[in-house]
Amino acid sequence: MQPRSVLGVDEIQLSDIAFWQRPLEEREGAFATLRAERPISFHEEPDVPMLGQGPGYWSITRYKDILEISRQPEIYSSARGGVNIIDLPPDFSEFFSSMIVMDDPRHARLRRIVSRGFTPQMLRRLEATVETAAARIIDEVVERGQCDFVTDIAAALPLEIICDMMGIAKSDYRFVFDRTNIILGAGDPDYVSDPAAIVPALLAAGQDLSNLVQDLAKVRRENPTEDLTSALLHAEVDGERLTDAEIGSFFVLLVVAGNETTRNAISHGMKALCDYPDQRRIWAQDFERVAPTAVEEIVRWASPVIHFRRTATRDTVLSGQKIAEGQKVVMWYNSANRDEDVFADPYRFDVRRTPNEHVGFGGPGPHFCLGAHLARREITVMFRMLMQRLPDLRITEDPARLLSFFIHGIKRMPCEFTPGRPVAA
Repeated sequence: MQPRSVLGVDEIQLSDIAFWQRPLEEREGAFATLRAERPISFHEEPDVPMLGQGPGYWSITRYKDILEISRQPEIYSSARGGVNIIDLPPDFSEFFSSMIVMDDPRHARLRRIVSRGFTPQMLRRLEATVETAAARIIDEVVERGQCDFVTDIAAALPLEIICDMMGIAKSDYRFVFDRTNIILGAGDPDYVSDPAAIVPALLAAGQDLSNLVQDLAKVRRENPTEDLTSALLHAEVDGERLTDAEIGSFFVLLVVAGNETTRNAISHGMKALCDYPDQRRIWAQDFERVAPTAVEEIVRWASPVIHFRRTATRDTVLSGQKIAEGQKVVMWYNSANRDEDVFADPYRFDVRRTPNEHVGFGGPGPHFCLGAHLARREITVMFRMLMQRLPDLRITEDPARLLSFFIHGIKRMPCEFTPGRPVAA
């Protein structure tokens, strides 16, 4: 894949949904143009029904500037208005006020409590659960010879792991899946067809997920088990514990971030391996040795989260550009992961790429992805299973891409393979 620069720098409108409907090569070309000619540029915000249009934002496209922002949370706040470009109304805070939209010291407090929930015993159980779940997922499709790679394989693994980890009943998995799709795909007509319904749909989906776990928390408070919900209820730092509401909003973060991003990394990774069969052969011939660099390359290549926003807490200067207190800065992770000054031949998919200090899990600093280790594990295990049991899997149609400037998602991606037999058969 090579970028095509068909837009002049003044024609690039990152808030215009028409920009995100362009072919991927043209979008990559636009970001290459911005990095070269106007790496920090000011853009209008989208005009959203019920919310109106905000004051605009600084668009940050270079790797070095994104690292500087990430390392200075005291200047670039996550709490002032959140991490999305658009300021969400107060109603959203009940369900979307997780650690990701906090600054220290509150962020550090919650992160410490949540980290206490990830005990060594739980992490060991997760390792085994990932292996078992991946094998079962392949078992369910292997005899068919065809499936939708996204819904049947890529989405199934992280969804099952997170729900199992929290103690969510299997009968609720589809309920969780549908609501995470709404939260991260609300701008796509496949998920919310009426633009005026986007805000109500987001609120309803967030409330549904939060209520699901708060109801579970009430049960686990009286009858704890070995799941993460029980652990979070009883984890304590300096005499403080999470409230039921905080556990609910943490689950919204966990299931949205952990499910959607990992499934899209796996989906984009499979597409890349089909597009670059030489890289697929390299990995298949020496899976375990190549896996660590291959997984990092998949995350860089996919860049599942396209951007995060911060807000300046005071007047500052970034690479010569003055930024005023209260102004928004948007870090385009997808652009940073193609920065020619950092990555040699950045549009080449290379499973042995090293070094590969991508920002696919966010930049360095207090908000680096808490679930990065689990995501790497899930990606590794799934591709090991795919190469062992569906070695000739091929994509048969162009992926149906999510219409979003926040998540680099794939909705559907049909595939075929030589039918086999379930392991249990």
